[in-house]
Amino acid sequence: MMDWTDRHCRYFHRQITRQALLYTEMVTAPALVRGGAVHLLQFHANEHPVALQLGGSDPRELAQAARLGAEAGYDEINLNVGCPSDRVQSGTFGAVLMKSPELVARCVVAMKSEVDVPVTVKCRIGVDNQEPEQILPEFIKQVQDAGCDHLVIHARKAWLQGLSPKENRDIPPLDYALVLEMAHRFPDLPMSINGGIESLDLAEELIAGGMTGAMIGRAAYHRPWDLLSEVDRRIFGTETPPVSREEVIDRMRPYIADHLEQGGKLHQITRHMLGLFAGQPGARTWRRVLSEKANRPESGVALLDEALERMQDPDRLAG
Repeated sequence: MMDWTDRHCRYFHRQITRQALLYTEMVTAPALVRGGAVHLLQFHANEHPVALQLGGSDPRELAQAARLGAEAGYDEINLNVGCPSDRVQSGTFGAVLMKSPELVARCVVAMKSEVDVPVTVKCRIGVDNQEPEQILPEFIKQVQDAGCDHLVIHARKAWLQGLSPKENRDIPPLDYALVLEMAHRFPDLPMSINGGIESLDLAEELIAGGMTGAMIGRAAYHRPWDLLSEVDRRIFGTETPPVSREEVIDRMRPYIADHLEQGGKLHQITRHMLGLFAGQPGARTWRRVLSEKANRPESGVALLDEALERMQDPDRLAG
C-alpha cells in the first residue's frame, strides 16, 4: 500500500471505523535512521490505533527506527517481510527476507529490546521456489521464539523474479487453508490473514476459522464505506450505528480546512475519498468532480458540496 495509506488516507478511514487498526505505508529504517526523514512519522492523534510499518534488514538500524516510531506515539511497530517490489529487494528487505528467517528473528529481538509497544511481522507464505508447507512453519517458529507479538500472513507466495509487484498481488494463488493450519499449529501466536479479502463476510469466516484478525488492503481503499462502516459492529461488537457517507464528509471538513490553511493541496486528501460512494448512484460524478477540480488552486472544502450536489443532478457536471 505504498503511496496509498498515507496520513490523509488513514485519517479519512478513521472517520468510518473507530476500532480497526490502521497501518502506515512502509517506511524504510535507513530513511529514518540514516536519512533523518522523521517527517515520515507524522500522523494525527485521531488516527489511533495506528501501526508503523518498517522495512529493513539491519537489526541495529531497525531497532533505532522502532524506537523513533514508539517515541512518535505509534501503537505497534510492524516489520514488513512481504513486499515484493524491486526497490525493496535491492535493499535486501521485504519479501526476500522470507529466505532468511534467522535474520528476521534477530531483527525482531533487536526491535523488541528498544520498545514497549507490540512488535509484529507481516510476511508471505513463501517466495520463488520455496515450498510453503515446508518453510512457513520454520519461519513462524523462529519469529515466535524471537518474541513476535502478532504475525500477519499474506496467503500468497511472492515471485521475486518474473512477476511485477502488481502481478504478485493477484497471480500467485491464495492458500487460506495453509494459513489457517498455521494458526492452529501455533495457537500461542496471534495471527491475522491477508490477501484477496473483498468482504466482511469473508473476513468473519476466516476469523471464525481460527484467525485472530483479517487485514484488508485494496478493497478497503477502493470501497472504504462498504468495507469499513460495519467493522466496529460486526468485528468488534460495538453498538454504535454506522456513520453515513455524508457524516464522513462532514467529519473531514475541519481536517481539510486545516490542511489547506497550512499550505496543503486539496487533492492530497480527496484522492483518497474517490471511492466513498462506490457502487452508489452518482458515484462516477463524485469521482469526476473531485478528480478534475481538486488540483485547481482555487478549490477548497466547498468542492465537496459541489460534488454532492452534482451527484443529485449529473446534468450540471458540464462547465
